Amino acid sequence: MTEELVKFLKARLDEEADLARRCDGDGCGEWSAHGDTVDFCQVDLPGFHPTIAQHVALHDPARVLREIEAKRRILARHAHDPWPHPDVQDLAFPYIDHPDFPAPAKNSAA
Repeated sequence: MTEELVKFLKARLDEEADLARRCDGDGCGEWSAHGDTVDFCQVDLPGFHPTIAQHVALHDPARVLREIEAKRRILARHAHDPWPHPDVQDLAFPYIDHPDFPAPAKNSAA
């Protein structure tokens, strides 16, 4: 089960990293929010509720890639620990509704 969950987690992290890299465009820097506008470096997009604008800006590609790298380090430290390791389960928990989530781990990660 550990190998299956680790493989699943690596695939999700790869997908998220790929998406973040594709969203970065020209690598201009961090996204930011100004009221109802998100500054995506290349273009400002207004019309968001200010709270949503802050949430979107918080998920700029550079930050997402740093978070993914941190998750990969955690996963590497615990991938071969006795199962079930709580840190690996916690890393998997956000993906519990993914259609490829390993079924037996679904019950233990919740």
